Amino acid sequence: MRAFLRTVRAPVAEDPVVRFETAPGDQRQIDWVEFRQGADPLYAFCATLGYSRASHVEFVSDMKVGTLIDGHQPAFEAFGGVARRLLYDNMKTVVLERDVEGSGEHRDHAGFLDYAKHGGFVIQRCRPYRARTQGKVERFNGYLRRSFYVPLISRLKQDGLQLDAVTAHAEVRRWLKDVAKVRIHGSTHVSPAQRLQEEQAYRQGIPPPWRGDIAAARPQAATPPVEATGVRPTVAERIALPTPAKHPLIVYAQLLTQRQLAAERTPGTSSTNECLRCATA
Repeated sequence: MRAFLRTVRAPVAEDPVVRFETAPGDQRQIDWVEFRQGADPLYAFCATLGYSRASHVEFVSDMKVGTLIDGHQPAFEAFGGVARRLLYDNMKTVVLERDVEGSGEHRDHAGFLDYAKHGGFVIQRCRPYRARTQGKVERFNGYLRRSFYVPLISRLKQDGLQLDAVTAHAEVRRWLKDVAKVRIHGSTHVSPAQRLQEEQAYRQGIPPPWRGDIAAARPQAATPPVEATGVRPTVAERIALPTPAKHPLIVYAQLLTQRQLAAERTPGTSSTNECLRCATA
């Protein structure tokens, strides 16, 4: 019966895949690849240009915001410039909160936002739960794993060795130059190296290394999505934003002590309850 029903049931049409192409120098996609966790983790910072599909890789041992920022400069130099828009998924090192209180605005990581201003690029965010938004870099990630990582660890395993970030970093340079950049890409039907030359005239200049302070960056107010306005606040406008009032913890400790002493001098009053009310007020 099931076999018969399969012959008469109308096939369900799959959603067509619409390939989204970008102009030369317009977009670069950024993503992390996680190869190993635990006491000796191994990750890869991957960047892929939307037009040429040229890619750059940095092997690292963590995915902190400082490491993310450090990965950009060598990528800029490898590509010979900076794309106008850099696309990220919803990693907390870039986007702290999306659609703040239903406003359609986003709150970005203050330190990374300062770096984006320094680098001269616009932060573009992937839409949540939207598949294939970062399709170009995600396909490269799979290619990196199959063509580079798996053969390398297999070769090292035969000699009783384990891949570390230093070795991976050195090996991937040769692989990018001799394999990845000269292969004929399945979508463009030319090599990434050839299209990278075509992009040269459209890229922005390489910025100097960033000397900013991530920890000292001021918290940012929520900003409208770039897709809606195309404009981001200037550095001067962000500096003028009010800073939330905060006090050292010792101030609150002294306040609780004073409230507790006052409660003990008042008959019929529980100092514990009074302190709890102070702490939650």
